[in-house]
Amino acid sequence: MYKTGILNSEISKLLSDLGHTDQIIIADCGLPVPEGVKKIDLALEFGKPSFLEVFYLIQQHMNIEQLTIAEEMLSQNDALYQKLAVENIEIQTQSHEVFKAQSKNAKAIIRTGEAKPFANVVLTSGVLF
Repeated sequence: MYKTGILNSEISKLLSDLGHTDQIIIADCGLPVPEGVKKIDLALEFGKPSFLEVFYLIQQHMNIEQLTIAEEMLSQNDALYQKLAVENIEIQTQSHEVFKAQSKNAKAIIRTGEAKPFANVVLTSGVLF
């Protein structure tokens, strides 16, 4: 049995397969998942697991080069933005409509139980060397 790391086999494999500039999304329970994009559904009920629980766990196991968020997060979920902004990772913003359209390029979307507006982030994979 896996001794350390992420026990969810789909997430563990996803992270192991990432290359430089590949993207994954951690999403609230309302973000639409485009056809053809893998959905890893962790949602149990509203708020569980939370966006931040999943983000912090993924962050421990992924070299994140950049975060991309919807610019609407700044005005409608500033508390979450403030927590992401202290991570010393470059943050880009774009409209929520552009965010949704570009989500079709993600390797996978990890759906949380988060039920607060615009709790979605694209994680762009860095490289270790």
